[in-house]
Amino acid sequence: MPDLAINPTNIGIIGCGNIFPAYAHGCKLFRALNLKACADINADAAAAKAKDFGLEATSIENLLADPSIDLVINLTVPKVHAKVGMQILQAGKHVYSEKPLALDVSEGKALLDLAAEKGLRVGCAPDTFLGAGLQTARKLIDDGWIGRPTSGTAFMLGSGPESWHPNPAFFYQKGGGPMFDMGPYYITALVHLLGRVEAVCAVTTTPRAERMATCKEQFGKMLAVEVPTHYSGSLIFESGAVITMAISFDVAAASTRNANPIEICGPEGSMGVPDPNNFGGPVSLIRPGNKEWKQMPLAFDYSDGSRGIGVADMAHAIRSGRPHRCDGSLALHVLEVMNAFEESSNTRAWAQIHNHCAQPAPFPKGLPFGLLDD
Repeated sequence: MPDLAINPTNIGIIGCGNIFPAYAHGCKLFRALNLKACADINADAAAAKAKDFGLEATSIENLLADPSIDLVINLTVPKVHAKVGMQILQAGKHVYSEKPLALDVSEGKALLDLAAEKGLRVGCAPDTFLGAGLQTARKLIDDGWIGRPTSGTAFMLGSGPESWHPNPAFFYQKGGGPMFDMGPYYITALVHLLGRVEAVCAVTTTPRAERMATCKEQFGKMLAVEVPTHYSGSLIFESGAVITMAISFDVAAASTRNANPIEICGPEGSMGVPDPNNFGGPVSLIRPGNKEWKQMPLAFDYSDGSRGIGVADMAHAIRSGRPHRCDGSLALHVLEVMNAFEESSNTRAWAQIHNHCAQPAPFPKGLPFGLLDD
């Protein structure tokens, strides 16, 4: 392997919003990455982030024209993820996008087709499944601790972001809602643990046409709701496992009786999986004959503040020629699953999933911190 400290992959970021600091800090963890420049349609935002993190602030056009930048992280708003991703590929650079990959499957597929035509790679968040919590959960499943997974649950139940987010309106526009906001974390984690989804059977609802912002910045402002705010259904996996999933912005106070955001069950026991929005968190097991759940030690690094690990894995993979784990085909599969909830609800029928992906490879044990290849 080349000396990554001497010859890292040069990275640029387009989009200097709220998620930018997490990537800027996370990129510093990995020897494969050198975050060089940032750009935004708001030049002042780019200048501020550049000053905070010791980067070069530039225009989007100049960043895309810079021959020294190999890979661009796309942190724009969801509705332009596909458009900006296309621009990055047209400039001859690999792209890693914040979630979701696109708003609909046709956009996402066009992005992957262009990348294949140009011999470039597409990566996409979330990368939290590469953290210590979900990697430990994957190893326990692969090692047979609960037997072959047969069923489980995945719940994200909340009251919505209008009480705390300073600009909550976009959460209720196309590309928002609980599914597009939080669904990528849960569905990606499940595909990582169980393999790809075959079909979805679901119901979605929109109980309120308007919601009132109660955050201090926009208190009293009425927000139009354009998307479902409650999703409930079953994911049928090709492995035969069936996961019951509910994801909602319509639950004022959720029960604490089931403390595990995700539970995976098999004939030899059940496993509590940590919140897939985080990199760490507790992994627990209960097996026949036990009365209490047992917390398992985390067997991998990256339990906190590791946003950008997916970018680093992609940079390693480009060098070595192996598949990267946060692959565009995984993101396209997850995108189709998310859209399938509404399709199933509207048609009152199962929605089949047509865009397939490989189950991401788990990390091997014993990698030095900051390196993601043997």
